[in-house]
Amino acid sequence: MHRVIAFLLALAGAPRAEAHHALGFTGASQFEVWLWCLLLTGAVFYARGILRLWRKAGVGHGIRRLELVSFALGWASLAIALLSPIDTVAEHSFAIHMIQHELLMVVAAPLIVLGRPLETLLWGVPRRVRRAAAAVARTSAVQKLWQPVTSPVGAWSVHALALWIWHAPILFALALTSFGWHVAQHTCFFASALGFWWSVFGGGARTADARSIASLFTTMLHTSALGALLTFAPSAWYPLDAAPAFGLTALEDQQLGGLVMWVPGGLAYMIAGLAMVRRWLSAPRVAGLGDVQPQ
Repeated sequence: MHRVIAFLLALAGAPRAEAHHALGFTGASQFEVWLWCLLLTGAVFYARGILRLWRKAGVGHGIRRLELVSFALGWASLAIALLSPIDTVAEHSFAIHMIQHELLMVVAAPLIVLGRPLETLLWGVPRRVRRAAAAVARTSAVQKLWQPVTSPVGAWSVHALALWIWHAPILFALALTSFGWHVAQHTCFFASALGFWWSVFGGGARTADARSIASLFTTMLHTSALGALLTFAPSAWYPLDAAPAFGLTALEDQQLGGLVMWVPGGLAYMIAGLAMVRRWLSAPRVAGLGDVQPQ
């Protein structure tokens, strides 16, 4: 237990640059700059969209204040997961790796989806960009790809496959030793989670219904099963090149990571499921953006 406590207390003071250098991630610094630029650009366009929409429809109309707060928290969680010391320590600790993944999948992704980013960004980007995006979205190729991966069954399947496949030891090892695979792993987790939560919350024209509750319940089951397997495994599945951080053994590190997925991760799905039940049973609310179109 004392090792676990030391592990948690030392997280905040972990160095960042040394770990990237030790792993040979030569493109990490440049990628972080681009990632900062991407996050700042997204935040600026979202803020611009909010201001334009509220100037036309009134403050709190179209996009509610709570949705703005949700997006801001989700965007901040995304930055914390990818650009804070968590990302550095995750290279030496499976448990912190799991915390990072849970931040991406069950914190940042649902909060961003609840912030209705697509509708808001339409208001924020220049008109020519909006028209070009609309033209691309109407193409048959995009429609054929978008509908399956955002339908309840399709989004559930893609997210489940991403979770289980990337936890195969060989792919986990690749993500630790190769910067390209490291980025690919995070991209798969976050993108599949966005699609999953989009389907759960009834993104687009579909209203959240019993399928949303079923998606949450079954995802809670299979992620909890994976967490339990990691927790009770008799040996470490993910041996690191160096000793795990903070004095934990490889097995202890894995067990702690399994508990993170099993308990806090499962709790997030349960809370979302209860919220869906309440939403499903309550009176339907008419969305505010339908009456106001971006100019």
